[in-house]
Amino acid sequence: MKKTIKQLAAVAVVPVVGVTMGLNSTTAGAQVDEINKGINAVGGSNSSATLKVDEIVLAVVNWLLFAVGVISVIMLIVGGIKYATSAGDSNKVTSAKNTIMYAIIGLAVAVLAFAIVGFVTDTLNGGTVQGPS
Repeated sequence: MKKTIKQLAAVAVVPVVGVTMGLNSTTAGAQVDEINKGINAVGGSNSSATLKVDEIVLAVVNWLLFAVGVISVIMLIVGGIKYATSAGDSNKVTSAKNTIMYAIIGLAVAVLAFAIVGFVTDTLNGGTVQGPS
C-alpha cells in the first residue's frame, strides 16, 4: 500500500512540475532577451536586468507550499479510500481516520504558511513596518 501511495504521489507531482517548467520557460527566455539587449558595444551591461533574490526565494517557497498542498489533498483521498475499504476492521478504520486527520492538518499548515509568506513579503516590499513609539 505504501509503495502504491508513493507511486501515486510521484505520478501526480511530475506532470505539475513539467507544466510549470514549460510555463516558466517563456519568462526565462524573455529575461535572457532582456539581458542580451542590455549588453552594449563596449561589453558593459544594463543594470535594469537584475536577478532579485527575494523573488527567487518567494517562488521557491510558493512551489514548496503548493507541493505540500497537493500531497495533502492526495493523502486525503487515500484516507477516504482506506476508510471506505476498511470493512469495519477497527485497526483499518483508525488508520484511515488518522490519515484523513493528518492530511487536513497538512493542508491547513500549507494554507496558513502561504498566507504568512504573502503577508511578510508584502510588508517587506511595499508596506510600512512601524516600531514601538
